[in-house]
Amino acid sequence: MISSERQEHAISSRLVSPSAVGADPSKANDYNGFAEAYAAANDSNLVNAYYERPAMLTLAGDVTGRRILDAGCGSGSLSAALRDRGALVSGFDASAGMVQLARQRLGDGADLRVTELGSPLPYPDDTFDDAVASLVLHYLEDWGPALAELRRVLKPGGRLIASVDHPFAINLIHREAGREAECNYFDTTKWTVEWTIGDHTALVSRWHRPLHEMIKAFTEAGFRITVISEPEPDPAAREMFPEAIAAEPRFLCFLFFVLQAD
Repeated sequence: MISSERQEHAISSRLVSPSAVGADPSKANDYNGFAEAYAAANDSNLVNAYYERPAMLTLAGDVTGRRILDAGCGSGSLSAALRDRGALVSGFDASAGMVQLARQRLGDGADLRVTELGSPLPYPDDTFDDAVASLVLHYLEDWGPALAELRRVLKPGGRLIASVDHPFAINLIHREAGREAECNYFDTTKWTVEWTIGDHTALVSRWHRPLHEMIKAFTEAGFRITVISEPEPDPAAREMFPEAIAAEPRFLCFLFFVLQAD
């Protein structure tokens, strides 16, 4: 059974019309407004704690002594896990509230900055062995500037390990809701959900793009794809979340890439 604490920290998601955001995009993605609620959910829920984050760590492998940039670090869960495995981690996020929570987790001495992915990054060329971009690229309509900057700060041969919404899953969500006209698989399309976490509700907008457009963006930025992964949840999830696993026996929530800087 799922504990009452996990139920409190679960994220329920409801697809909403593009007009819900309307002409005021500031209504969406205000992570400062629900930073603590989201961080608590991210630390313990099925999708983040028992599916996406374990997959990212598996793809990263042995990181002992490697300098890693956590792009879109959020409240620092992945940064902390990488640091515990021996990495030297720097991180940034567009949300000052999230960076504050990451600093509480990682300590005042942690190299954490408030910076938007897609803007010039405050790091010298060839600084990092790896960069991780955990569920952040899909917030951008144009991946070009963000990937160019990540490529710049990586050492030659460095890795970018990225997770994004699976384009098949996003297309399926719209079809099952009878709103397939709002999300043609082959188009790059903004879509919005309403998240509910305990007493908090928030609009979250992301960009769907087909797989071939993702690959094109990576290769045009100077990356070579070495791994494309569609993992299943951590085996512990079956004991922790039996009802959710039974309802969704096969997972295709996210798509994972390991890319090498040429």
